[in-house]
Amino acid sequence: MDSISWMRTHAGPSFARPIPNSDFVDIFVTGRDVENRSQIGKIRISLKNPQELLDISSEPIFSWGEAGAFDENGVSYPCLIEHNKRVYMLYVGWMPTVITPFQNHIGLAMQQDDGSFTRVSKAPILERTNDDFLSMGSVGILKEKDFFRLYYTSFLSWGTKKNEAKHRYVIKYAESKDLIQWRRDNHTCINIQNDSEFSICRPSIVQWDEKYHMWYSYRGEHYRIGYAHSTDGKNWIRADEYAGIAPSETGFDSLAQAYPHVFQHKDTYYMIYNGNHYGKEGLGLAKLVGAKL
Repeated sequence: MDSISWMRTHAGPSFARPIPNSDFVDIFVTGRDVENRSQIGKIRISLKNPQELLDISSEPIFSWGEAGAFDENGVSYPCLIEHNKRVYMLYVGWMPTVITPFQNHIGLAMQQDDGSFTRVSKAPILERTNDDFLSMGSVGILKEKDFFRLYYTSFLSWGTKKNEAKHRYVIKYAESKDLIQWRRDNHTCINIQNDSEFSICRPSIVQWDEKYHMWYSYRGEHYRIGYAHSTDGKNWIRADEYAGIAPSETGFDSLAQAYPHVFQHKDTYYMIYNGNHYGKEGLGLAKLVGAKL
């Protein structure tokens, strides 16, 4: 992909959006340029032959913000949702810092007629609070009848000692009626469960048969994909052994699997995800077979 400047080194965290009445899927991809700055572009595949790339945007459809803004050094982790007949994208903005390596916060953009996105606000949509006073990152969103459920990554701490993990974060919960104003009560959905893991992020949520299902990344030495289920969409039971996917013996996902997005096409569920090195080796596609949610 040397000719595609926005995806020169990585095809990172992505979001799949099936095209109605077809087998085509548009995938909104976090790419990185030669300076390691992330932007979001779009590719198109067919589920009948997913390894064949049908189209790729020559330019990013969404790029970093103004100097000094929360997203001045990159945008990533796209998460799309429809509201009032428009398509919105929640995303993660990056900015470098001095003592810690970076800060993350969550932004919101709206799709335009040409397929590009413009910011709804130059500021993050989740402000800092006493409970969320550090960074906030990758999200999953679910639309209910009259409100939205947001599952967001919240940083708990940065490591300061030699043997500490460099950061710790979990998945928390928020609600909104308009995607702008969010109500939070510091409720943790997926928590760190033992000393061997320290980071949980990138939730992807499916509602099926009056039950909620979530896939996410959790990390110790390497990222793995976990799974949890819920009856109310807020309180979750971890059951990582049922995630349905594990690292391959060899290849692009032999060390790590991360950043899942689970989507439905017709009667089948699929998962796009990253393998080793945060997307440096590309995207994977998995298909749910032999089981029902």
